[in-house]
Amino acid sequence: MKNDKYTTLATSFVIDTTIAALKKNNISAMVVDTEEEAITQATSLIPEGSEVMTATSKTLEKLGLDTLFNDSGKYNSIKSQLKKLNREHDGLKMQKLGAAPEYVIGSVHAVTKDGKIVIASGSGSQLPSYSYSAPNVIWIVSTKKIVSDVEEGLDRIYQHILPLEDERMKEVYGPESGSTPRKILIINSELNPKRINIVFVKKNLGF
Repeated sequence: MKNDKYTTLATSFVIDTTIAALKKNNISAMVVDTEEEAITQATSLIPEGSEVMTATSKTLEKLGLDTLFNDSGKYNSIKSQLKKLNREHDGLKMQKLGAAPEYVIGSVHAVTKDGKIVIASGSGSQLPSYSYSAPNVIWIVSTKKIVSDVEEGLDRIYQHILPLEDERMKEVYGPESGSTPRKILIINSELNPKRINIVFVKKNLGF
């Protein structure tokens, strides 16, 4: 579903205003022009050998960061560990592994001009690490995801992202499946100013 309101890249003024607001809320942010620069910044924030959890993300997929962190052998990939376990017998262990990695990298669904973050999830699996338990959080975010306020961020989820994610889920898991934002996390501010880093990209990435 095309929605120009939610697919147009933000202006430089809006980006700068948003980054300044995030800083006041103890969330670090920067902006890059290209996908290559985004990859460089992401890898600079996560030292080789570190424990890394990649959240499911079309943005990471597009940049190849999911493959880099999970398959290159340069990092201690949580996803690789999870693939070796059985959900029926190792469910609790899998939940613990995914909930508190040393580093978690993914994206978000909206960032407000006054420095707040809005994230929706069907299962909630990435939310513990995002909200508290991971000591290092990195989000790669297209500037098209900058919105005026939380209300508009929620509208972006329901009116723009949900139809696209619902279509994706049906393609992957079959026509009987689908998507619903069962859980929504809103981050107003962060206690530790070094914990969350956002890399804004002036490219159309993700939903």
